[in-house]
Amino acid sequence: MTKPLRLLVISQYFWPESFIINDLVQGLTERGFQVTVLTTIPNYPTGRFFPGYGLWRKRKEDFHGARIIRVPQIPRGQGKGVRLAANFLSFALAASLMGPLLCRERYDLILVFEPSPVTVGLPALVMKKVTKAPIAFWVQDLWPESLSATGAVRSSWLLKQVERLVRFIYRHCDLVLAQSTAFFPSIENLGVIKERLRYLPNFAEDLYQPMQLPPDAPERAMLPTGFKVMFAGNLGTAQDFPTILAAATKLRAHADIHWLILGDGRQRGWIEEQIKAQGLQASVHLLGRHPKESMPRFFALADALLVTLKKDPIFALTVPAKVQSYLACAKPIIAALDGEGSRIVTEAAAGLAVPAEDPEALAQAVLALAALDDGQRQAMGQNGRTCFEQNFDRTMLLDRLTGWLRAMPPTDPSQ
Repeated sequence: MTKPLRLLVISQYFWPESFIINDLVQGLTERGFQVTVLTTIPNYPTGRFFPGYGLWRKRKEDFHGARIIRVPQIPRGQGKGVRLAANFLSFALAASLMGPLLCRERYDLILVFEPSPVTVGLPALVMKKVTKAPIAFWVQDLWPESLSATGAVRSSWLLKQVERLVRFIYRHCDLVLAQSTAFFPSIENLGVIKERLRYLPNFAEDLYQPMQLPPDAPERAMLPTGFKVMFAGNLGTAQDFPTILAAATKLRAHADIHWLILGDGRQRGWIEEQIKAQGLQASVHLLGRHPKESMPRFFALADALLVTLKKDPIFALTVPAKVQSYLACAKPIIAALDGEGSRIVTEAAAGLAVPAEDPEALAQAVLALAALDDGQRQAMGQNGRTCFEQNFDRTMLLDRLTGWLRAMPPTDPSQ
């Protein structure tokens, strides 16, 4: 009988935080991998340690058969400046120093989940040196491009140093996975040859399904009546809430149009202030954070699902993970962004796409969708579901990843 492959997953974010890596780990465990997750104390997106967790509490847990090992870090706070940098670097340092002591077994493979920050690759290099296991590195955000796009770093000298760091990390990875094919040129420019580069888009968990809610569903009581445009996810600078609020202001006279915002993030306080300052209390509704399990239920009550990104070349290369979740739930999408995300929605005929940072175009797209009948909107939603099943199905992508991982060179026991 073939021994299960021992996989070390390194991620700064993990359950009970809500990231796709949670479901990926569960899927790989179900496929026979023996998984250990090296991560840290959950604190995203609130910036505070989750209840019950602390620097020395709940350091080891089990997640659907995977073993979780947590190292300490400085919480991200409001996710800005020095505090955010300290959050990134403290995990990289703690995982690099403590990882070899806490993860002592021999691993066959290392898988790195890399949304920001790219520094998550540093403990992976340390663990590769210790275990001799090859690394698969899943790129969700391009660095240093995302740092300059969000305005987090403006120094050209510092951006150049980050680029050198990224090049160094990529050079020591055996396989680089990209969530968007548009990432390929940037990754190749940093020294990754095509033979070591693969396309692995985000998928949506199986819980994201079209559904019909009963008349007495509690979510109904939380939502206003009228045409409902729903945004779900992180409330950050990249999501371009100035454009959303400007579009809502343009449609203020349309009392039946409502903008529903599910989620939390560092922009929430600013959004609340702007809603009051612009007198949008009747049309823009902040619904707060809810468990991911409830998202398909909220989506089922929306007339359109909204995805937005700021106008920047790096964001045009990115496909926000919410696109796959929206497609899976068979609801029409309004995509106020450029590039890959817009292309997917347009080619699937799954909704309407407009340029990033264009409030007038966004407002007109909302009016255009509101003018359609239910059958036309349902057809858009079904087109999206078909696109999802053909391109972003969980089982298909997990099987693809499993094949790549199993084909990687195994640990050499003589080393």
